[in-house]
Amino acid sequence: MFTLTINQTDSRRDGDRVPQLLKDLRHIPARLDFDRSVEDEVQGIVESPHQAVEAALIALRCGSWYVGLGVGPVNEPLPNQIKDASGHGLVYARRAVDRLRNAKERIPVAVEGPLADVAHEAESVLRLLGHIVRDRSGAEWRVLDLMTPGVRGQQKAVAQELGITTQAVSKAVARAQWTEEHAARPAAARLLSLILEVR
Repeated sequence: MFTLTINQTDSRRDGDRVPQLLKDLRHIPARLDFDRSVEDEVQGIVESPHQAVEAALIALRCGSWYVGLGVGPVNEPLPNQIKDASGHGLVYARRAVDRLRNAKERIPVAVEGPLADVAHEAESVLRLLGHIVRDRSGAEWRVLDLMTPGVRGQQKAVAQELGITTQAVSKAVARAQWTEEHAARPAAARLLSLILEVR
């Protein structure tokens, strides 16, 4: 399983952003729902590496979170609340987020698991994806939030909804590297899944 421990970078300056993050993550199916674990921290457990990648990128988008991703087992049966969960996956996620707090990385995402070399490779790909996501403008996000990956011919509908030209939508999609991001997400997910393949 994949555990995310997401810690706010500066709650004194930015106020409590946990409610908004929980709202942003609510559509992701989880084995144990994302919830506040302590003051300015959110945790959740997902079964799919694709869900883990999506959750990490959602948190990285706003730039206010350290994102620790732990790959490993969680003790079952799972409790009703994340704060009562235990297991190696949670230990790895805690280690990852603690490492970020001490290192001050520009793209604050870290991966820990039983295969350290593969975890490092997954972390590197997630940092590249995080860089793409964090560098987007508000105008680009207004376009991208209306797009669905893999659906052809939707730029015209997005343009009509926003009252802009199809060419402006096309330029925003290209500038934001949206196609490249979604093409690379499976690579990050594949690397995360390889961490579980401990012999």
